[in-house]
Amino acid sequence: MQHTITITGLEVVDVRFPTSEEAHGSDAMHTDPDYSAAYVTLTTDQPNLAGFGLTFTLGRGTELCVSAIELLAESIVGRRLRDIVRRFGISCREIANDSQLRWLGPEKGVVHLATAGLLNAVWDLWARAEDKPLWKLVCDMPPQQVVDCIDFRYLGNALTQAEALAILEANESTKSEREVEMLRTGFPAYTTSAGWLGYSDDQIRQLCRVALAEGWHHFKLKVGANVGDDRRRAAIIREEIGPNRKLMIDANQRWEVDEAIEWVNALAEYDIWWIEEPTSPDDVVGHAAIAKAVAPIGVATGEQCQNRVMFKQLMQLDAISFCQIDSCRLGSVNEILAVMLLAKKHGVPVCPHAGGVGLCEYVSHLVMIDYIRIAASLEDRVGEFVDHLHEHFVHPAIVRDGHYHPPIHPGYSAEMFHSSIGKYQYPNGPVWAAKDSS
Repeated sequence: MQHTITITGLEVVDVRFPTSEEAHGSDAMHTDPDYSAAYVTLTTDQPNLAGFGLTFTLGRGTELCVSAIELLAESIVGRRLRDIVRRFGISCREIANDSQLRWLGPEKGVVHLATAGLLNAVWDLWARAEDKPLWKLVCDMPPQQVVDCIDFRYLGNALTQAEALAILEANESTKSEREVEMLRTGFPAYTTSAGWLGYSDDQIRQLCRVALAEGWHHFKLKVGANVGDDRRRAAIIREEIGPNRKLMIDANQRWEVDEAIEWVNALAEYDIWWIEEPTSPDDVVGHAAIAKAVAPIGVATGEQCQNRVMFKQLMQLDAISFCQIDSCRLGSVNEILAVMLLAKKHGVPVCPHAGGVGLCEYVSHLVMIDYIRIAASLEDRVGEFVDHLHEHFVHPAIVRDGHYHPPIHPGYSAEMFHSSIGKYQYPNGPVWAAKDSS
């Protein structure tokens, strides 16, 4: 069907949710986040066929992503879907490296967030045109077609196209077995919803008990404001979840390198599995120093790792034990496939970040792709789940007993209800208009 589809237009809307009012999403660096999105709709010349995508933000500045998406849209509106996805890696390079917008990047910051939002909508449209969930679309592709979706520029000293193809071909004969397994049991997940920095001790304790009753085995705690408070809160969670479940901590880039080492070691007695984002996301050498000093506690990062090149360096220097891809920070599924393949080659488990509006919906596809097509292992692999705002999506992530289950509807699961968009559109939706008038 895709050969007959032409993209005829694009609409992008600034949608913001006032999550800061109840400290949802709060951490040591982001004390008042309002989970938000630049929400994209691609229209086509086919009746009842559109593509939906988004890129995630924390409130102010979403309008910058909206403007950037509108600029990038010039590269796809009026084109046939088939011509974009036939050699998708080349199309991605063209979109991400507009000769003038490139000066504002390249492949980082607002322009790359916008690239993700636009390409996420293209992937959604492609999957809908094929009448498949996104994960199934990718898992059914021949290995060479997957490789053709990737821009390998700057990766040659860490991953070649031939090596990527070999990984995919090696897993081809057994992928159906893993697909059946995922449909039956799902992919392990962890919860952050019990450990936001702005929550009280009583709230943390109660949320841990709720999570245990729901079948969770992996818990994450936000840290980094005060070491004494962090020790007390880590002790509460460890007491509640017992000795056999995993506890991770997340500093959200709060510390200097030496400070990170000291702080993590002060929390080590609570049997920490990983420390996430201990320092600047751009400091590859710093992450390597921290990883060496806090072992056997692992280092995890990636939600603000801006592109595949930085991930390459983190892996080459043994700076991370866990690779946390983000579905909107990287340039959509195309660049995520590259990082997944890098991680497979370097023996680093992929554990996606998913805090924020729409990210869990995306991750429910990405973990299936990684396990079925690339990693072929569940060892030390777990995807983040945050239980906020799923009610605004037409097909929300399916999570049961602490596991992501494969999406069943065509597309990339980003479509939001019209009522939610209208209510939370910024600045004129009724929620924000009421705040401005109060």
